[in-house]
Amino acid sequence: MLRRVRRAASEILPPFALLLGVLAAWELAIRLLNVSSFVLPAPSAIAVSLVENWPMLLVASRVTAIEIAAGFVLSALVGIAVALAIVRFERFGRALYPLVVLFQTVPKIALAPIFILWFGYDLAPKVVLIVVIAFFPVAIDMMHGLQSVEPGFIALMRSVGASRGEILRRVQIPYSLPSLMAGLKVAVTLSVIGAIVGEFAGASAGLGYVIQLSSTQLDTALVFAALVVVSVLGLAFYYALELAEQLLVPWAAKYDPLHRS
Repeated sequence: MLRRVRRAASEILPPFALLLGVLAAWELAIRLLNVSSFVLPAPSAIAVSLVENWPMLLVASRVTAIEIAAGFVLSALVGIAVALAIVRFERFGRALYPLVVLFQTVPKIALAPIFILWFGYDLAPKVVLIVVIAFFPVAIDMMHGLQSVEPGFIALMRSVGASRGEILRRVQIPYSLPSLMAGLKVAVTLSVIGAIVGEFAGASAGLGYVIQLSSTQLDTALVFAALVVVSVLGLAFYYALELAEQLLVPWAAKYDPLHRS
């Protein structure tokens, strides 16, 4: 138990200390250089704005969190379906893969006004935008996992009469789960970005709407306060996936910040 506490402290304290150091240097620089709060507010001003506007930010964060969650789940499903289709159906996959890559090169911010025009200003355009932004890393990472199975395993399954579908279900999909989780962790961060970009394009609620509105009113402290809430929201989603990975794929290699080579 004591070892776990020490390990947790050794993981939490360094980034916390670094964050405090950056905030202290930021506060000191603002005061010494007499920077206008319209240009860059001090951390203390951001904290005051965060406290004063907390009810509004809480409501906005709920809206954005729903958008992120819905868009992320759909992007995960689409990415998994694309990866399975490309790997399972070889000829179709050879035709589909270049189109997926081509679609990924389209600037997604240019699609946001189109989705607003098609789907209105409610939840749908933000979710669709998140899907087109976030499905790609899920598809690519799962494809990598599906195709990284050792040929000996495939040959063994074929030698006992397993069909291609059985090999995919019993060998390739379980083998691809660590790669899939890596793609999902990338996708959830992109989902946060997609939600904010969608709210910038057109919304009447959400953290992106708060950022856009407060910037037009030159309330820079509120802009940064909303950005803090967005960052915390993104961290919460990311580490929820980290926990899910530890529970669902305990055998996968994990990044260890305390690893000594």
